[in-house]
Amino acid sequence: MRFLFDEDLPPKAAEISRGLDIDAASVHELGRLGLTDREQLRFSAREEMVFVTRNRDDFRALTLEFYRAGESHRGVLVVGRKLPNNRPGRIAHALKRWVDKNANRPESFGPYTLDFL
Repeated sequence: MRFLFDEDLPPKAAEISRGLDIDAASVHELGRLGLTDREQLRFSAREEMVFVTRNRDDFRALTLEFYRAGESHRGVLVVGRKLPNNRPGRIAHALKRWVDKNANRPESFGPYTLDFL
């Protein structure tokens, strides 16, 4: 699985994730700052990346919108408040635990899925 971190997360979390053998990038690193949530989700879908964000409510609504329109995405992972931005290593390690837990169950996470770290 590949992951794209939203601009509401520190780019260092993507960097640390790569050090944990996770294919991750940040919209900061890709020069995609200031784009709408819809544009970011469409980009992550085209690139076959799971979108990682703190923005639970907007991405829950967008997932429903995409589903109704028949426009799939690779899934959304929501980073909760217990993983603060000033601790990007904690975010990266939570993603690593999530990846390890779901590696043998690819059918449990797919298009239109929204899950939490």
